[in-house]
Amino acid sequence: MKSLQAAATGMMAQQLNVEVISNNIANMRTTGFKRVRTEFQDLLYQDLRRVGSASSDQGTVVPTGVQVGFGVKTGATSRVMSQGNITSTEKELDVAIRGEGYFQVNLPSGQTAYTRDGSFELDNQGNLVTIDGYQVDPGITIPDNAISITINREGTVQVQVDSQTEPQDVGQIQLARFVNKAGLDAIGDNLFLETASSGSATTGSPGDAGFGDVLQKFLEAANVNAVSELSDLIAAQRAYEMNARVISASDEMMSAATQILRS
Repeated sequence: MKSLQAAATGMMAQQLNVEVISNNIANMRTTGFKRVRTEFQDLLYQDLRRVGSASSDQGTVVPTGVQVGFGVKTGATSRVMSQGNITSTEKELDVAIRGEGYFQVNLPSGQTAYTRDGSFELDNQGNLVTIDGYQVDPGITIPDNAISITINREGTVQVQVDSQTEPQDVGQIQLARFVNKAGLDAIGDNLFLETASSGSATTGSPGDAGFGDVLQKFLEAANVNAVSELSDLIAAQRAYEMNARVISASDEMMSAATQILRS
């Protein structure tokens, strides 16, 4: 019976759906995390009576036909790249992006990664780095005699040096943006890599058109909504249970048919 196969594909699809939802919930407190949504597609159909085929010699055609589907498959797990809430941290090196841009990070492999996580630190050379020690691109070095750091909305980094009255510019944060940001490849550690689907990165300064601006002493929270995720989880669980019931019902029908054949 095709219903067994169709229901089995439904159970596997909902299992993956629950895994995606659980990952969203697990990352509710992850800085800059973007939730993922599962998208499904129906499988191939068997035409028992093809729609549009001739139904008589007078040229009449079948208006609807008879098709039986083979179930469902996961078409994509698309990342929702909407803005998360901006939360205050009062930490001098925390920076949030309000808009479309991404911070650029130099990986040890030589690749450039992109992130919305602006929880930066200083290494032992005074370089601005991520919490994993990866240097922010372009490189910004804070003098060891700096007594305060200011980052304005345009990404200009200024430091107040002891014995000087005027702040000193030490660099400017640059942002990258993509034609299709949902096409970025998530590699973990709040980092993304450029892909053929995302297109090449376009760089610019905060405040430029389309890049957004930055806020010092703030971080972007995950865009996960707990209520909607729990609602989706319940719906996925119900769908899984219903597919399991279809398998049980199909098995009982096959058993009944077998009993009739034996008798």
